[in-house]
Amino acid sequence: MNIFILTAGSRGDVQPYVALGKGLKEAGHTVTVCTSASFEPFITAHGLNYGYMNNAFIELVDSQAGREAMESGGTFGLIKSMLSLYKRSKGILQEMLRDSWKAAQAARPDLIVFHPKALGGTSIAEKLNIPAVLALPVPLLVPTAEFVAVGFPDLKLGGWFNRLSYAVVNKGYHSYDSVINEFRQQTLGLEKMPKSISPIQMANGQPLTVLHAHSRFVWPRPDDWPETAHVTGYWFLDHEAGWQPPDDLLAFLESGEAPVYVGFGSMAGRNPKRVTKLVVEALQKANARGILATGWGGLDASDLPETIFRLDSAPHDWLFPHMSAVVHHGGAGTTAAGLRAGRPTVICPYMIDQPYWGERVYALGAGSKPIPQKKLTAENLAEAIREVTTNLEIRQNAERLGQKIREENGIANATAVIERLAREWSQ
Repeated sequence: MNIFILTAGSRGDVQPYVALGKGLKEAGHTVTVCTSASFEPFITAHGLNYGYMNNAFIELVDSQAGREAMESGGTFGLIKSMLSLYKRSKGILQEMLRDSWKAAQAARPDLIVFHPKALGGTSIAEKLNIPAVLALPVPLLVPTAEFVAVGFPDLKLGGWFNRLSYAVVNKGYHSYDSVINEFRQQTLGLEKMPKSISPIQMANGQPLTVLHAHSRFVWPRPDDWPETAHVTGYWFLDHEAGWQPPDDLLAFLESGEAPVYVGFGSMAGRNPKRVTKLVVEALQKANARGILATGWGGLDASDLPETIFRLDSAPHDWLFPHMSAVVHHGGAGTTAAGLRAGRPTVICPYMIDQPYWGERVYALGAGSKPIPQKKLTAENLAEAIREVTTNLEIRQNAERLGQKIREENGIANATAVIERLAREWSQ
């Protein structure tokens, strides 16, 4: 089978889809991943075909305006900022859709798997008359009365409020109708998408198969979901067999107690030096050794004490098992990697799904109560680090959860659903 994977966004929006693509390739399928051109070397290095998409979308997200949107604080502040960004991004989205269509035509797929940010997934599938699979790193679009939608405050108001939160998300998704309909009509020659259609439906109302790339032990599948919605387990992309850690990292790990990992990825905001100073002070107050991750232009680290190691990058699946705890912003991928390693977690969230994962980790007893970045101080971070590194119950909970996650095979589960859909479509 020839499979076209369409995604857009930052590394966290690409890496799980590359992991899935590798699994599909190992199962005997031909896979093309279409996303921003800056990820082409990453995709081809893993043996997958690349479909071209320009870099304009990811450059917008990484711009000053994009960073301000990320730091807007709260769901509604974020929505306001993103709507402002949308007015500037209409041309970018139109170009992204056109690139997606050109790449799909070149790949000639039998099935498409797409991230909701890519916008054109269902329309391209409709035009090519092939099945489509919506793939989500976070549970955001399938309504349920059991959980509030990611990004919304859990006000404990019951099922009606939880379902309402998904309706708001659905309404927000319709903000892109004009761009999508222009693409459908002018590029694909299709009718407009009906306003009554939700993000989990094709234009004719047929329900989409929806894959959620998270663990059921972290966020269980709701009983009121349709049969078309699946929780597969995480899609991990493990480090290459030939990768070797640098000598100075090994020497640091062997020179004392297991350190605490601290990394906020590209989310360190507009003042990374302030964040770095705060983190260093917190580690010293907690009397803990630390590894300070600086990748993706995030934390700025210089003149660190001997007890703190500056790390440009290292595969999380190799690094995290060597840690005593992990401190990060709560991105879905980093949260998954820390939990799989069985390490207690401190999440310091900025936006959208990050506070949600922080609350889930806390509710599962595998970490401290999350500390929002706007409330982060050296004192409360030090207290959280001390708690997760000394509390035996938290450490045991984290290890038990890690064992369950390590026994899942999310990629194999997702592959089975995709192959079953393809068989049903061909009958």
